[in-house]
Amino acid sequence: MLGDYPLKGRRASEIAAHIEQGVSSGQLAPGTALPPLRDLATELGVNPNTVAAAYRLLRDRGVIETAGRKGSRILPRPALTPRDQIRVPVPPHARDLSAGNPDPALLPDLAPALAEAARAEPVLYGHPAVDPGLLALARASFEADGLPGGPIAIASGSLDTIERILGTRLRPGDAVAVEDPGWGSLLDLLPAVGLRPAPVRLDDEGPLPDSLAAALAEGARAVVVTSRAQNPTGAALTAARAEALRAVLAEHPGVLLIEDDHGHGMVDQPYHPLAGAGSRHWAVVRSAAKAYGPDLRLSVAVGDEDTIGRVSGRLRLGAGWVSHLLQRTVAELWRTDAAPVARVAAVYRARRDALLGELAARGIEAHGESGLNVWVPVPDETSALAALVQRGWVAAPGARYRIQSPPGIRITTAGLEPADARQLAEDLAAVLGAGGVGSRLV
Repeated sequence: MLGDYPLKGRRASEIAAHIEQGVSSGQLAPGTALPPLRDLATELGVNPNTVAAAYRLLRDRGVIETAGRKGSRILPRPALTPRDQIRVPVPPHARDLSAGNPDPALLPDLAPALAEAARAEPVLYGHPAVDPGLLALARASFEADGLPGGPIAIASGSLDTIERILGTRLRPGDAVAVEDPGWGSLLDLLPAVGLRPAPVRLDDEGPLPDSLAAALAEGARAVVVTSRAQNPTGAALTAARAEALRAVLAEHPGVLLIEDDHGHGMVDQPYHPLAGAGSRHWAVVRSAAKAYGPDLRLSVAVGDEDTIGRVSGRLRLGAGWVSHLLQRTVAELWRTDAAPVARVAAVYRARRDALLGELAARGIEAHGESGLNVWVPVPDETSALAALVQRGWVAAPGARYRIQSPPGIRITTAGLEPADARQLAEDLAAVLGAGGVGSRLV
């Protein structure tokens, strides 16, 4: 079961640390089954409760998963090995299309907004946590998109907000319905905080209702849905798909609903909310990273009073608040950068469409309804990536984003000029061979 790695320890913390060391060193591979509680307790000469406590520690740290009578196993991708470490080296001759970053040339000049933000009075202890100007703009934005009214919280980016929201309702061991393929950072976060991802299939219009219904029926206590610019596939919720998903969610009013709308401010698809379907606990998260730059670590979230109240209360006990200099800067950008949003979204769309068109002309299936990336299903990721590198292109391996979905590669088109799309498509067609056929998204 464990090969040449005998377990050691007398206390729960010692047993857990020894297993964690084995995972870190690679001696315990992902998927390795751990001994049953009583068997390991007998082997180590300790009480079964001690082993149970060790396994709980490992589960809470995102190292193992427990499934009752099916036993405990090392997680397929434990939190000790984050997905962003799965990278393809970029040789000097190659162009990096793997990072997922916005085009720096399309980001606004921050200097005027920062200067304006710095003119305000200094913020001291006891000051309200949320800048009134940003609060008013965020509230108006949410209301314009038809979201139910609710309090607003400010945190440090989408993932920080999502982690805080999940912490308000869930306990270690709970399952969270997530898109597959989906955002690698979220898929890493869940086991890191002791939660289990429940994969939900998707197409260009977003999560498939039947797949979401199955995950909820199997006990998922929360669901995270990307509204637009889904990473890595570019999926964007349509009105029809949002209606179908709301019908599924209405059957599970106790499930925590989180909508990640990180594409706000840099996409041209309309927003179709899921909130209001009857979920008692919900939140919609929007961040500044893609529209204004990843270093602006700020997000706004609206939701039900209890959920947002818990998030804000916990934030006050830890970080206290997000820098008001950042808050005022984002508010100033929001006020003054409205007109360029349509232009930026049009540029990103033109770059995606150029590559999608060239790929379609060569019979290659690809997906990219919105956002900064195009997802290309492939029969084998390793060979496709290696062959592309030889031709001067570096894409992101689909393994960063997949749980059970078929193989694929992610190509960031944010900085890919249409003139380069033809050569990339020709090279990819040569890599995939006749017909350019890969595995399908769903």
